[in-house]
Amino acid sequence: MKKKPVLFTILLAVVSFFRCADQPASDSPSLTFCCLKNNDLYQILSPSKVLSCARWETVEQAISAAPPRSGVLILADGYPDRRTEIDAALLADARAKGLRVYLEFPASLPGLPVDSVKTTRYERAVVSSEFFLPELKPLTILAVHDCHYAPFKAPKPHLVLSRVAGFDQAIYGLGKEIWPLLTFSTDSALLISSTKLSQFISARYAPEAAWSVIWQKILAWACPGAGTIELQWIATVRPSFSREEVLPQAVEATALQRGAAWFTESRLLMHQPDESRVPALVQRSDDRSAIEEPIGDGSHGILEGYASSVCYDGRQPRRITRRSDCISECAMGLAFGSQWTAKNTYAPIAGRLLNFLFFDCMAQQQERADPSHPAFGLIVWGISSPAWQIAYYGDDNARVILSAMASAALLQSTAWDIPLLKALFANLRTSGQYGFRTNRINMPDLTANGWQYYYHQSPINYAPHYESYLWACYLWAYRHTGYPLFLQRAKTAIRMTMQAYPDQWRWTNGLAQERARMLLPLAWLVRSENTEEHRRWLRQVADDLLDLQDPCGALREDLGKPEMGQYGPPISNEDYGEKEATLIQANGDPICDLLYTSNFAFLGLHEAAFATHDTMYIAAEEKLAKFLCRIQVRSEKFPELDGAWFRAFDYRQWTYWGSNADAGWGAWSIESGWTQGWIVAVLGLRQMKTS
Repeated sequence: MKKKPVLFTILLAVVSFFRCADQPASDSPSLTFCCLKNNDLYQILSPSKVLSCARWETVEQAISAAPPRSGVLILADGYPDRRTEIDAALLADARAKGLRVYLEFPASLPGLPVDSVKTTRYERAVVSSEFFLPELKPLTILAVHDCHYAPFKAPKPHLVLSRVAGFDQAIYGLGKEIWPLLTFSTDSALLISSTKLSQFISARYAPEAAWSVIWQKILAWACPGAGTIELQWIATVRPSFSREEVLPQAVEATALQRGAAWFTESRLLMHQPDESRVPALVQRSDDRSAIEEPIGDGSHGILEGYASSVCYDGRQPRRITRRSDCISECAMGLAFGSQWTAKNTYAPIAGRLLNFLFFDCMAQQQERADPSHPAFGLIVWGISSPAWQIAYYGDDNARVILSAMASAALLQSTAWDIPLLKALFANLRTSGQYGFRTNRINMPDLTANGWQYYYHQSPINYAPHYESYLWACYLWAYRHTGYPLFLQRAKTAIRMTMQAYPDQWRWTNGLAQERARMLLPLAWLVRSENTEEHRRWLRQVADDLLDLQDPCGALREDLGKPEMGQYGPPISNEDYGEKEATLIQANGDPICDLLYTSNFAFLGLHEAAFATHDTMYIAAEEKLAKFLCRIQVRSEKFPELDGAWFRAFDYRQWTYWGSNADAGWGAWSIESGWTQGWIVAVLGLRQMKTS
């Protein structure tokens, strides 16, 4: 009887031991973890056959149990809400045992003041020492998304946070403010991270290969007897196929189906909107709230897409703007999806989106529905705020027209013929004598000047990004109406633009995108008038664009003369993030742009192939199609991203990466219309073997 309490106490201690620790018995080099079991780093190291990993739930247990002169990793389970607490006595114990301690997101440090937590806005992680050589040189740029960090000062950090410009190297050096991200204590027994580096998988730190190197170097310091520790994981958001993987025979049909499904799975289709929330949300352009409302049916439109910022848990905020072009382009993507999937809901949603755009919202209503008003027939940039409601971009109107025409044909409906005809003539009558319309016309100016002012003016604007898709619309309109002014103004503008090529061309985010945009009107001009001169123009632009095509199919971004550009790369560290910008810092950076270039090149090459039957266009389109299938997003964890295409792709590292300098549409942004709508549409055209 008297032995029972003793036995009970022993059993209780054993149970407590196993509840608090995972301790594999092994003679291998050892690491001791203090973290939750679901920590990214622990998850990929614990199955290791060359490393013994013990896990404890308190710092005291971990330091007490760690073998002398071994490594202890104290990871930030409470991030970002709660910092890691560790007192000076425990650190003294660790030093007495000769432990090498890695500590994340500390609340305090002995003898080192730690300020209140800050969050990054423009700052990126930058290698600031030779600790990671030879793989990562100093000034290498990395992404620690939505980084919450405990600010402190350190003399020689290995990683820092700073606002820097550059693609993968901080070309202007470190910024004015520098905050240590990874640094040693004075005696090098403690390696301190001011944030949580160990969530590199769930928070989608980028690029992945660089983070593998960083952790190899940290682990080599913590456990020097283990040699090089290989880290392998499956990214939560990744390309569908590797560069070398043999593609399935039906890969394009599958990509089309997944791309069409994205429109309904993306959580962008608006349910009945809470209009009271919209103005405040528009002011910051994105919505970081949890996506909990029901999926809409198209009756209230669709949101613009996903912002480029990635949250600390790997999610991305939605861009809550409802843009006219995106609404029509998404309808087109769904209309193509309805032809090639078993989903019988796609066609009705597409129809409701177009009804919303043309009839149920203000995009072509109010003054734009008044035949006596100079804005009659035009379509506003967007409907979410006054700043969007006053703007009439010709290229946005053109893509509404083109995509709605495609949807009407696929859905076999004449319901939108009158709105489309009004939009065609509204844009024609606000184009000048040479067929140029300028980048944008604002409502106050149009109201004051009247449409006749623009009709009789003679502006010259060699900017295909803004101008050329209207010329394609005019060529289509001439073919179907025979109205000669459509052909006359399109031909005049195209001829003048080609005579000015390339030295006088204005470029928006790069010269490659201007060439990509020009392919469609040139191809349709060949279909309208198949002359040697028109074929030569098409071939000239296509050859220069395809000089940028990598063997994998990617189209590399390319900048023109700086003085001819509108949104070039940052010219200083302080310029980073201030305005729209290209994804590259300099020509040669291995980046393709699926928002401005590759998507529209895909359409242009497809139409050029059908217009000419030239094997050069056919082969280039085929390579680009397979590349787009490979890099389509795959994600089980984030179904709202699965099947989409991000703006940026680094085809050298084969990952989603680029300079994230653009203030609104950066490397990880997803544009529901410009990108998703047109890629899905061209995949559909390829399946239908038509143009």
